[in-house]
Amino acid sequence: MDPLIKIIAIVGTFFFMEFVAWFTHKYLMHGLLWILHRDHHQGHTGFFERNDAFFLIFAIPSFFLILFGVLNGNDIRLFIGIGIAVYGLCYFLVHDIFIHQRFKIFRNSNNWYLRAIRRAHKMHHKHLNKEHGECFGMLMVPLKYFKEER
Repeated sequence: MDPLIKIIAIVGTFFFMEFVAWFTHKYLMHGLLWILHRDHHQGHTGFFERNDAFFLIFAIPSFFLILFGVLNGNDIRLFIGIGIAVYGLCYFLVHDIFIHQRFKIFRNSNNWYLRAIRRAHKMHHKHLNKEHGECFGMLMVPLKYFKEER
């Protein structure tokens, strides 16, 4: 397989996952699966929250795509699975570590992009219930937050 196809598959999947995450967050997490996502908005005790189950919802397809891609001669599924996994890693670093400070590193940032993402996420969390939400994306947020942070 052409190396360019591999790169396009990984990068394309990564960016497509932002849409998948937005759609899942808006229509499933704040809909049918609110029971798993509620503690993320309303608080919880302990380190883990029910919302962490969404890690598995995205990690399992990534794992199987990588597995079957490798078992079939490193076909396109491998690179799609890698794209999903890379997005998952970014999600973990940005959402859980940078925004929510589950690990106390990356506390302060003067980067306008990261400040805009943090601000948009803060606006999302001002809503404690599943209704009237805003800013469901993680890496792509409304332009107004970038303008405010410049």
